[in-house]
Amino acid sequence: MSNPDKPFVVQHSVPSGVVATRWWWVRHAPVREDNGCIYGQKDIGCDTSDRVVFEAVGKILPRDAVWCASNLQRTHQTADAIWSAGFPKPAKLQHEAAFAEQHLGEWQGLNRAAFFASRPIGVGSYWFAPIDDPAPGGESFMDLYNRVRGAIERINAEHAGKDVIAVGHGGTIKAAIGLALGNQPEKGLAFTIDNCSVTRLDHLASDGHQGWRIPMVNQQPWIADASHNAMHQPAGPEIATASKLA
Repeated sequence: MSNPDKPFVVQHSVPSGVVATRWWWVRHAPVREDNGCIYGQKDIGCDTSDRVVFEAVGKILPRDAVWCASNLQRTHQTADAIWSAGFPKPAKLQHEAAFAEQHLGEWQGLNRAAFFASRPIGVGSYWFAPIDDPAPGGESFMDLYNRVRGAIERINAEHAGKDVIAVGHGGTIKAAIGLALGNQPEKGLAFTIDNCSVTRLDHLASDGHQGWRIPMVNQQPWIADASHNAMHQPAGPEIATASKLA
């Protein structure tokens, strides 16, 4: 039987001579104040009231990790909620603007349901638009992907061999998965990333070679207790069974 008081033990062997930098991505908690509208990079808060969720997330995260978050307050609030639920607070939370959600330009503030009804997205996109199509006055998913990739590569060099806990956004984490899948950003869009879920991506490097291993995606440790009414999407006033993006 597992001991809930013991921290998670990192598994998966690493061959001799290989440096493993383990990324633990946590998506921010649900947004309730969006009024059913697209928010993208709008700096709005999130709901961190469900302590059971954050206790469970903290139990599978490593201690002595490098912590970073985007520049948007909902990622900071989520990190604070994990620490308030009993996880040891790190000395520093590094702010990474490159890990912000996609800037959706003029689409931010539009009613989400009406947007998708008027602009149906083809199967295989799973996002607001094809990856090369920018939002008017904003970014494309490829713009998001390229800035996320650049920051990941920099942090891999700065903190090689360490655990990195990154609190980010749905689009950010999908971009990171696309990178881990061999620089295929469109493949990352096929993954569901729920609020507060944990995604683990390991960067492995040795002389003359580097690559990624994907131990888990969209892990939701709090749902082990079937009686718990967990924090799932969608959030906000839209129909409870509808899918929700940023």
